Amino acid sequence: MKKLFDTNYNHTRLDIGLLLLRILIGVVMAFIGFEKLIHANDMIANDYWKNQVNFLGLGSAVSVWLTIFAEFFCSLFLIFGLFTRLSLIPLIFCMSYIVFVIDGASIISKGEHGYEVSTAFVYLIIYIVLMLTGAGKLSVDRFLFNKNQ
Repeated sequence: MKKLFDTNYNHTRLDIGLLLLRILIGVVMAFIGFEKLIHANDMIANDYWKNQVNFLGLGSAVSVWLTIFAEFFCSLFLIFGLFTRLSLIPLIFCMSYIVFVIDGASIISKGEHGYEVSTAFVYLIIYIVLMLTGAGKLSVDRFLFNKNQ
């Protein structure tokens, strides 16, 4: 019972927690990105992507492929802890664009069943936390770049 209230952290538990967080959030986002990947042509032709998501006026095709790159490919890197902080940059940018541009910074909104928190905002916070902590010792990054630890 005493360990439940202990404020000290164990490095092993921290690394396991980071691994589980990376895998969970990476798998969920990779599935979202994979759905976009297999429906990319339909999304490019969709008026929503032409009018609402048109990133920097680059067109719907570029916007769709940038989103797929972030959500699918960067999530795969995140799962394995490969180039973790580098792969988090497009994910953070993508979620920030959704939260602040597309959703108009509407983090909490009234939905059919009460108040709802923006899913993109939750992802954004998790990605920022992972950017601050890094991948942890249970990652490919550690084996490639921090061999002395």
